[in-house]
Amino acid sequence: MSLVPLRTRRDGRRAGDLHAFLPTTREEMDARGWNELDVLIVSGDAYVDHPAFGPVLIARFLEGRGFRVGIVAQPSWTRPDDVLRMGRPRLFAGISAGNLDSMLNKLTAQKKVRSVDQYSPGGANDRRPNRATIVYANLVRQAFPGLPIVLGGIEASLRRIAHYDYWSDSVRRSILLDAKADLLVFGMGERPAWEIATRLSKGEPVSALSDVRGTAHVRSAPAKWQSVADDPSRYVRDGKAVVLPSYEEVAASKERYALAARLFQYETNAHNGRPLLQLHGREAVYFNPPALPLEEREMDELYDLPFQRRAHFSYAEPIPAFETVKHSIVTMRGCFGGCTFCSITEHEGRIIQSRSEASVLREVRALSRMEGFSGVITDVGGPTANMYKMTCKDDETEAACRRLSCVHPGICENLVTDHDPLVGLLKKVREQPGIKRVFVASGIRYDLAERSPAFVAELAAHHTGGQLSVAPEHTDPDVLMRMKKPGIESYERFAQAFCRASEQAGKDQYLVPYFIVGHPGSTMKDTIALALYLKQNGMRPRQVQEFIPTPMAIATAMYHTGIDPLTMQPVPVVKELREKRMMKALLFFWDEEHWPLAREALRKAGRADLIGKSARCLIPPEHAQVARRPARGASMPSGLAAKRGGTQRERPKGPRPTR
Repeated sequence: MSLVPLRTRRDGRRAGDLHAFLPTTREEMDARGWNELDVLIVSGDAYVDHPAFGPVLIARFLEGRGFRVGIVAQPSWTRPDDVLRMGRPRLFAGISAGNLDSMLNKLTAQKKVRSVDQYSPGGANDRRPNRATIVYANLVRQAFPGLPIVLGGIEASLRRIAHYDYWSDSVRRSILLDAKADLLVFGMGERPAWEIATRLSKGEPVSALSDVRGTAHVRSAPAKWQSVADDPSRYVRDGKAVVLPSYEEVAASKERYALAARLFQYETNAHNGRPLLQLHGREAVYFNPPALPLEEREMDELYDLPFQRRAHFSYAEPIPAFETVKHSIVTMRGCFGGCTFCSITEHEGRIIQSRSEASVLREVRALSRMEGFSGVITDVGGPTANMYKMTCKDDETEAACRRLSCVHPGICENLVTDHDPLVGLLKKVREQPGIKRVFVASGIRYDLAERSPAFVAELAAHHTGGQLSVAPEHTDPDVLMRMKKPGIESYERFAQAFCRASEQAGKDQYLVPYFIVGHPGSTMKDTIALALYLKQNGMRPRQVQEFIPTPMAIATAMYHTGIDPLTMQPVPVVKELREKRMMKALLFFWDEEHWPLAREALRKAGRADLIGKSARCLIPPEHAQVARRPARGASMPSGLAAKRGGTQRERPKGPRPTR
């Protein structure tokens, strides 16, 4: 379907909209001549017909395989009227909280309500409930008794086993049990959703779909799970299930929680992951092995689907998250970095799945014809932009690998780190008719990038808009080890290379480094050392993230238990919210608004010697005469940072990529 602009009617709807978008009302179903839906998708996000919105991606995928799919976006959760408006679907209802866990979407690291919901019209923060997956499943059950309910999306995926919930400070059981759903799809859901829809359409009962890869189901009585629990897996290829510590065990014992987290992590490779079983009282949740990743041809087919790349015509206000991504191009999915604080690997997998060059260029050409496109592509990338087409040296090695990261503690010798496919793709994208600028705004893995001077030169010369975001996160070796991030020396080498490449391109460009405070393993002492490093190198960070324990991440297990599940050794953890604010204030040493908390932090740490007027001090004393602080967003002196690759001089545009 062409993405040529459509004529707009007086009521704001464009000619053909009732057919261009998936149906959301009975009127839109009637326009297609449908009596009923096959599948109803309920989403916590606004309906934006764009491949960056997960529930819509699955809906379009199923539509492309002949199923009649409708979408109910952000329904009222006080009664089931919204989910009833298109009638009972023939096969099942798919439930997703949206692109973010609903609790992360609602609350900050300080457990305060966020002022803006990036995935709602106008940024309104009252359009979805807390724990949206559970609430929406209850709505569908009320509306359509007996209809199969399938959970999916990142909230369901990351809460599929018994997990620590930061916002309630408790261990919660599998969301599959709390939602009382029939199936849970974890990870990227195209293959499982297709198999579920196909088998249900052939007349199989949902109870028979217990063997679909990438899904979990409940076994409701000991007779259905006892034989599995009594004969657990002892080695990888024995075909048996790994029995995790039960919900009751992990809720009562932090050691058992850490062990469960460790066991789970080693079963995430789709090529050798074993089934899992976790008891919850007299019930058990059974997890099939992960779904196999998509091949290049399948990725191409997915992104060739007729996405309108527009918000639904019923919305009068913009959706902030869409404004960020609407002129971007996704080239790949997955991440083999394995950063412990990040949930991308747990959800998308470690195997990189890339689109072909031809597929990306088709989308670029379609984008160039869209109404409102100015010729600027805001991002060409994915979770990590420079992992495009990177893979293991051979399929056999990849299928057998049990490593949790291909790049930590060092880059695996079996990893092909060639940047040439990406460099060639970027060159062809910017040469397309109608394209003026092409940016790479996704994350850059700098330990990989420093292996390719050609990529760094290309990035600096053509794909950086004055600032490039990178994430060293910290400087302390022990903290970086807990994060599974490369040492600060790698960042410094990349910064030097980027600075030289920018100079050679005749451009004044700067790095935008991000840092995390409060990560497990980090203390006030190493945060002070980080602040001193920043000051000594002329770096003034504008964005500092407080660590948020998201469900299922390795770092979350550390936070909850005080144990590193990969080594079973103790880890220092900061849990007091004020102490985390003090750590953050230290990194804003240059901003007088943060000085009172920073002084408190230094005194608490026994480092009052860093409060004073001398060059070695971090914070001036109370009532000191200081130069007037420039307004936010104004130019800041970069000092040594300009020689080391720079730091940001103004707040970067758009939100930080979701972790």
